[in-house]
This record gives sequence, structure tokens and C-alpha cells, in this order.
Amino acid sequence: MKADMTDTRKTTLHLQGEEQQPLIAIDDFWPDPDALREDAASLRMAPIGPHYPGVRAEVPPRLAETMRRRIAPLLAEHFGLDPAPAVSEAYYSLVTTAPADLAPIQRLPHFDGVEPGRIAVLLFLGHGEQGGTAFYRQRTTGFESVDESRLGRFRAELQSSVQTHGMPEASYIAGDTPLYERIGVQPARFNRALIYAGNTLHCAYLPPEVVLSSDPLAGRLTLNLFLFDD
Repeated sequence: MKADMTDTRKTTLHLQGEEQQPLIAIDDFWPDPDALREDAASLRMAPIGPHYPGVRAEVPPRLAETMRRRIAPLLAEHFGLDPAPAVSEAYYSLVTTAPADLAPIQRLPHFDGVEPGRIAVLLFLGHGEQGGTAFYRQRTTGFESVDESRLGRFRAELQSSVQTHGMPEASYIAGDTPLYERIGVQPARFNRALIYAGNTLHCAYLPPEVVLSSDPLAGRLTLNLFLFDD
């Protein structure tokens, strides 16, 4: 897949919550986003792992590497990662799970890993109302991110809070809960990319207006890069 790499992007830095974790939003990220949509529609998408509430297909490695190189200067500037970490996983992702069918783990904010050099890149490729991505603080600890030193306490407090308040009912998390406080929402927009540390607590924001379709050209389609050097 070829693309004109003329840079017309608009880049905005957000410092979120009390921890002031950097999040970069890039509008008009990819020169030909419709080609990405067509690529996704040509692939067989299937469930991958227990966490994602939908189906996925692997992104071609050359495309993923081109995107990694495109954001490398931002990772050096705002995350102190130079050289940029390698692509560990890359997917087209399509939310298809109805709220009533969500597994317990899919009803809670999550983090991608505790390593400091882990980066998530999320590119919105759907049209119409797409919701966005929300970020959270664990109420009992105040944690907005989870590194290795925090992991044990985070898990213990989560278990205790679930015992006290119960698991959330089957729905996509939409705001504050007894367990978590929402600290920010980054709205989805066609061809907008979000870049953030993988150890931040986050979750898809999916209000009822978002269409959950199994058709990549009609549903909530994203491209997800996960960067990490083993």
C-alpha cells in the first residue's frame, strides 16, 4: 500500500490527570485513510484474545513499520523514547460485542502492560458517531497508570472494591463508577490518531449512538499499534 507522505497533520499534546501523563492527538494522520478501510474490509477478522470486545485482523508489517517511523520523533520528544520501540502487535479492530454480552473483564478500564517503554497508537477509521477513548483513575489508590511497583496494590484494591461494590453490570463503561473516576475523554474523529503510554488506565468510550456492526466499512473500525521492545 503506497501513500503520499506529505505532512498535513495537526498535532496536539494533552497532559492528563494528576499524573500529567502525555497523550498526543494527531488529526489527518494518514494520507489515504480510505485505503486503510478498504484493506481492513478485504481481510478476515476474528476474535483475538479475551480482552477486546470484537474482532481483529493483523495489519501488514510494512504498513505498521511505516506508521511507527512516522511517529518516532514524537515519541522521542514527549516520551523520552529514542529510538522508538518496535512494533509488537498491529491490528485492524472492529467492536462487535453487544453491551449485554460483555465479559466481566471488558466492563472495566485496563492497561496494556506495566513496562515504561510500552506505547499504544489508536487510529480511528470509522465514519459517523464513534465515541472515543476514555482515561481513568482507580479511586482507592489514585493510580492513573500502573507500573510494576504498583501492580500488586492495584490488583488487591481492585479485588477489594469488587467485593464491596460488585462487578459493573453488563455495559460499556461510560463515566464515573464506584471503582473508577474518569479523568478525560478523547473524542473519536475519522483519521485521528491517539498516542499514549500503554500503562495508563483506559477504555473505549462507546455511547449508545455508536453503531456496532460486523462490517468494517459501517462499524467502529480502528487501527491499533502496540509498540514495545522486549
